[in-house]
Amino acid sequence: MIVDVHAHLDHRQFDKDRDEAIKRAERILIINNGLNPETNRKTLEISSKYRNVKAALGLYPIDALKIKNLDEELDFIRKNKDKIVAVGEVGLDYYWEKQKKNEEKEIFQKIIDLAEEIRKPVIVHSREAELDAIEMLESSKVKAVLHCFGSFELVKRAIDNGFYLSIPANVVFSGHFQKIVEMTELRNLLTETDSPYLSPYRGKRNEPSFVEKGLEKIAKIKNISKEDAEEEIYSNAKKLFDF
Repeated sequence: MIVDVHAHLDHRQFDKDRDEAIKRAERILIINNGLNPETNRKTLEISSKYRNVKAALGLYPIDALKIKNLDEELDFIRKNKDKIVAVGEVGLDYYWEKQKKNEEKEIFQKIIDLAEEIRKPVIVHSREAELDAIEMLESSKVKAVLHCFGSFELVKRAIDNGFYLSIPANVVFSGHFQKIVEMTELRNLLTETDSPYLSPYRGKRNEPSFVEKGLEKIAKIKNISKEDAEEEIYSNAKKLFDF
């Protein structure tokens, strides 16, 4: 089975054809990631409707800064722990909010503590904040997926910590992600789409079915068959998530 560990099927770009997009991905196990209170509830709704969609509830770092009732939303995730396979999308983003690093880190620490408490892995966004994110994760016992990881210098450190790197489908043309694949052992790789973003087709909306294109490129880089890559990456996912 193929996995897409990071999608946003709740996005408005899927409002007109969500059913069809998920049907096109019927042989793919999809983890839909929430970003805020609204999308967390939509994620639970979608995952309850489609057998191949699993839920991850989270707080995107920029969204988390805007939430007045943060503890209430964390409690919502806690209360729904049996309906989710991960806490995500969460993390740090210094690209958009350079002046609020400490506040972001305080929030991320609360989320890490929650993930430890409910024994769920975290799916981590770390834009221009890779070092801080890794250091915070190292001080915890959580298992982690580093989504769209940006630092070549920290790949080995991430792997040494047992973290997984999820590779988006635009690896078909992204030299950055191709190099990340080259640097990372297959046992530490996962596949994702970040739908509707990062499409393998330039100018076209991404969707979970396109994860196969990313898988094919990973197999080619690793010089193995697509079937072998699919088997090992699915095995990685099973070790990490409660499917």
